[in-house]
Amino acid sequence: MLAYYVTWHMQQALAPMLFADHDKQAADAQRTSPVAAARVSPAARAKAATKRTADGQPVHSFATLLADLANLTRNTVRFGDALPVTVLSRPTPVQRRAFQLLGLKHDT
Repeated sequence: MLAYYVTWHMQQALAPMLFADHDKQAADAQRTSPVAAARVSPAARAKAATKRTADGQPVHSFATLLADLANLTRNTVRFGDALPVTVLSRPTPVQRRAFQLLGLKHDT
């Protein structure tokens, strides 16, 4: 149950990068009555049509975004007899944006 809860919150935070309607207020404003069928916001329609976010990055499903985030690495390297050094990979612009939306800091 906790995993579903965390997943739901992550999807809400990452909605601007995902194939999800991140502008619920604009979608609700298009409804003529509470019982009318829900509509998708213009921002979500544009995102689905162009397959790009407002800042020009590719739109992801939640699974593909997690796969993209899984490419980050943390390596411990030892040169000779010296102390080990931790080396972090540099995040891509998509990964950087995901961390920003989640409120996380990636130390590079």
